[in-house]
Amino acid sequence: MRDFTYPPIIATAKVAFRALGLRFTFSGAEHVPRKGGVLLACNHIGYADFVFGGLAANPSGRKVRFMAKKEIFDHPVGGPVMRSMHHIEVDRGEGIQSFHDAVRYLKEGEAVGIFPEATISRSFQIKEIKSGAVRIAAAAGVPLLPVIMWGTHRLITKDHPKDFSRGKTIALAVGEPMFPTGKDPVSETAELKRRLEALLDETIRSYPAEEQPEGAWWLPASHGGSAPTPEEAERLDIAEKKERAARRAAKRAAKKG
Repeated sequence: MRDFTYPPIIATAKVAFRALGLRFTFSGAEHVPRKGGVLLACNHIGYADFVFGGLAANPSGRKVRFMAKKEIFDHPVGGPVMRSMHHIEVDRGEGIQSFHDAVRYLKEGEAVGIFPEATISRSFQIKEIKSGAVRIAAAAGVPLLPVIMWGTHRLITKDHPKDFSRGKTIALAVGEPMFPTGKDPVSETAELKRRLEALLDETIRSYPAEEQPEGAWWLPASHGGSAPTPEEAERLDIAEKKERAARRAAKRAAKKG
């Protein structure tokens, strides 16, 4: 694919990272092949994850085409930018098209990024994940790499104010490849979740201790932080969905009135 906007956007992002004084740690970058289709399955903890997730493939010189929700593509500014970078639009009501688009990209030798949790994890632990990642990788016949980001949520995430103060560490970790066959997507999805959980735990433990004080809101409860437990996070997610549904119903009622 020809990229006119992706390279300058990457360059601009790196300038912004330096301005923010961000420190990066990488592990497992050697697992990202320098050519050929590859699917990166990333955890999802903050609104800027698609920006940082692409850096996991940067040491290999790859540009990642992320699967992202339709609402981003509907934005008058964000939509054209996303299309110019050849990201993949995901309509949650009509997911089959994005599935085929991702498989086609992978068969053409592209690196594709997916967030199998679908939404941001308020607990900052791995939520239940969708089977789409293993099914896409199996259909395309490409390796599936678990990818963990840590620290991105400290900048911008749900339920917390933005914090672009300087000096934060962003950790990126890539696990060993899986080669899904599609014969048992349920067990293969469970294996992907297990690998993501193990890689997340390892990444948190290796993160600078001085940036993870006990009780920190950005640290999972299982690691001594004050983030919601997975059960509490699920209740918050349900409440959020109900609130959104109520707002949509009110808008429809207002239009009819």
